[in-house]
Amino acid sequence: MRALTYEGPYRVAVRNKPEPKIEHPQDGIIRVTSAAICGSDLHLLHGLIPDTRIGFTFGHEFTGIVEEVGPGAQGIKKGDRVMLPFQIFCGGCYFCTRGLTACCDNTNPATDAATGIYGYSHTMGGYDGGQAEYVRVPFIGVDAEKIPDDVDDLDALPITDAFTTGYQAAEMCNLRGGETVLVLGCGPVGLFAMWSAWAMGAGRVIAVDHIDYRLEFARNWFGVETLNFKELDLVTTVKGMTEGRGADATIDAVGCEAAGSPVHRALGVYGKLEAGSPQAINFAIHATRKGGTISLMGGYGPPYNGVDIGTFMNKAQTMRTGQASVKRYMPHLLEHVRAGRIKPSKVFTHRVPLEQAPQAYHTFAQKKDGCIKVALFPNGTLH
Repeated sequence: MRALTYEGPYRVAVRNKPEPKIEHPQDGIIRVTSAAICGSDLHLLHGLIPDTRIGFTFGHEFTGIVEEVGPGAQGIKKGDRVMLPFQIFCGGCYFCTRGLTACCDNTNPATDAATGIYGYSHTMGGYDGGQAEYVRVPFIGVDAEKIPDDVDDLDALPITDAFTTGYQAAEMCNLRGGETVLVLGCGPVGLFAMWSAWAMGAGRVIAVDHIDYRLEFARNWFGVETLNFKELDLVTTVKGMTEGRGADATIDAVGCEAAGSPVHRALGVYGKLEAGSPQAINFAIHATRKGGTISLMGGYGPPYNGVDIGTFMNKAQTMRTGQASVKRYMPHLLEHVRAGRIKPSKVFTHRVPLEQAPQAYHTFAQKKDGCIKVALFPNGTLH
């Protein structure tokens, strides 16, 4: 089969690899119909995630058709059209039974830092991802979510990660109605966090980025106010917009490659002397009011970086974080899509066959050609 493979920092290629096989009675095999490039895939591409091995297949956002199921898989059958949460989870451990599928104990036993994730290095379990013609799906009867007939693949695809992550990010702000929510980053997760904040009753949503076309996309899609942090002092400006206090809640939808501090970029992104740049977290701490909430959904790797924890503590802020427990939100977000409240496929500005994935990675990473998000098609006609 054809699959995107990691060739070393800043290099990926589409290669021939053996087709996956059933390895466990609860496994399934999926023929991938659509996959997406995620902003967190860029952390892998840029060598920021430990133990990303040569030849490894990326991709944790994908939909497909069930081709084969193991003898222990229940509730799913060959021919079903499904989407998969980006985490792999067992459904029966302490955390899964409490809805915390992002904390599953059994799919990445080598560490308690994360559960298994498709296509996200051996630190996250070493599971090949879905930017390929076929993918092995552990615990398919538990993990897979059937896609309703009236939902297109590309409207389902963001629910596997970006939409759900943005939704949980807004939920963690604990909005009660009327709050000012600051969203750092106008990539896909930030965009879906903006929609979700409005849906949960925010009175005002302010989006921050430094790429003009991304800010324009956010304004046009969701009617948010926008700030380019390269053109102003972000913290002073936000306080000036909020009677001197700061935002009630701030969502970090950027993660470890945040711009805004040459020193932190040099230390964390280029020098690998800290776990990426903490600039977005620090912006959040300083731009959020005392007693406010910071929702941290941007991707960060272990172990340490230069977070201004003293200011955070003295401002009596709350920080909530974690990988999104995707499965518990899937039915609810499908309801929003089927009701016409949002069309998630609008986030895909670029749609290309799998063979063009290496070029698409670099277009996405370099923020060229108005790229917000890329959809890949390993097995058929572009949608």
